[in-house]
Amino acid sequence: MAALSGRILAAYLTVCLVWGSTYLAIRIGVQRFPPAFFGGIRFLIAGSVLLLAALAIGGRIPRRSRDWVTAAAVGFMLLTVGNGLVIWAEQYVESGLTAILIVTGALWMALFDAAIPGSELRPTLRQGAGLLLGFAGTVLLVGGNVSAVGPKGLLGPLALVASSATWALGSVISKRRPVETGPYINAALQMLVGGTGLAVIGFLTGESGQAHASPAAIGAIAYLIVFGSLVAYTSYVFLLHHTSPTFIGTHVYVNTVVAVLLGWIVLDEHVTVWTFVAMAVILTSVVWVRRETVRIMRRAHAAI
Repeated sequence: MAALSGRILAAYLTVCLVWGSTYLAIRIGVQRFPPAFFGGIRFLIAGSVLLLAALAIGGRIPRRSRDWVTAAAVGFMLLTVGNGLVIWAEQYVESGLTAILIVTGALWMALFDAAIPGSELRPTLRQGAGLLLGFAGTVLLVGGNVSAVGPKGLLGPLALVASSATWALGSVISKRRPVETGPYINAALQMLVGGTGLAVIGFLTGESGQAHASPAAIGAIAYLIVFGSLVAYTSYVFLLHHTSPTFIGTHVYVNTVVAVLLGWIVLDEHVTVWTFVAMAVILTSVVWVRRETVRIMRRAHAAI
């Protein structure tokens, strides 16, 4: 456990627990704010605060064009597309179900980490079988929780699967293209890019006049800015610089449990036996892929 001591362990636990609660906050917020506008405000404010704070303590703006391109690409994939799809889907899909569907991100993370050049791993048939099991669990989950899927039918779950894949791809690219700046400047730039992308989408789709603030919605966005972005997202970027994407992807295990319990307790969301059966199938697939990845890594190290 030495590799998980100190700041790495603290950052990992922060991501596990805080991001599990953000599904509830997003679900509350999008009942009053349109999705792109909601996400744009969150990331633009959080990114601006973090950038100013990082510069004040000695952080430096990137000097290489490569670093700007990496920050822009990763910010767009993780936040504009990845998180943007989650926010859109949570207008219709309950927060607990959303978190369960997002758990497939750990599978995508392992596969992209193995497939993209720069890794010592290569995808295997066992990993592919684990991924198929995860998608089977997703189908089971959606079929057994029709009332929780919402009026858009399969569009919500499909958007969440796409969100997971995009988030995983952006995370692995971030790991493969290290930047010279520290994690806080890097996270701030990613949030500013992601927030700008969402704000532009909101403007083009006419969302700016659709917001109807309420104390609960304002509290939700404040929670997401402070804890979801300034605390947890910077912890996530820190982890990407200090440990493997495959390990980082396991945070979705705890996220799922926290989100399902909070959605059930706070919003009285729909939870059935099928919810837990499907969750068990999906988590089994994630553990399967994780164990296969560890097995390959040990074999590769033994061969050196």
